[in-house]
Amino acid sequence: MALTTLDPKTALITIDLQAGIVALPTNPPTGGVVQNAAELAAAFRRHGLPVVLVNVAGGAPGRTDQAPPNVPRPEGWTDLVPELDRQPSDHTVTKRTWGAFTNTGLEELLKGLGVTQVVIAGVSTSVGVESTARSAYELGFNVTLAIDAMTDLRPEAHANSIERIFPRLGESGTTREIIALLDRGRE
Repeated sequence: MALTTLDPKTALITIDLQAGIVALPTNPPTGGVVQNAAELAAAFRRHGLPVVLVNVAGGAPGRTDQAPPNVPRPEGWTDLVPELDRQPSDHTVTKRTWGAFTNTGLEELLKGLGVTQVVIAGVSTSVGVESTARSAYELGFNVTLAIDAMTDLRPEAHANSIERIFPRLGESGTTREIIALLDRGRE
């Protein structure tokens, strides 16, 4: 669904824009994704709206066919990318599952701030972003996906989320469209 509106109390959630993740080979490349997420963060701060910076420091404790969930990571792996320009007013969340809401207190934080809508960006589209969007939708938040501020390791997974999953969870828009709505709604 095309982007139509942003609620007066909308929060930005960036997913896994951290040293160890953005170094992975993604498509589209993370450079433009990080730049767009940074522009969104600056716009949300300019309008006095919450910015939530999420990183991942582990995995859920179940067996899977892929890598074990809690393998040791190199030092600095969880460090948020400097382009996000983390500010004292930002909220940081460290997750240990795919989605940012599971066992992190994020729902309580956002509801305590009166947030009714979230804009989600980050890596990876089909895992962390999609899981967070699904939870946000299930928890009753209006969901907007910043499609040019996200990427995935696999282009087909990225496309599947954007084309098939996201239209069922909320509205999608570009960084420019989201910032334009922020600026128009707060003039």
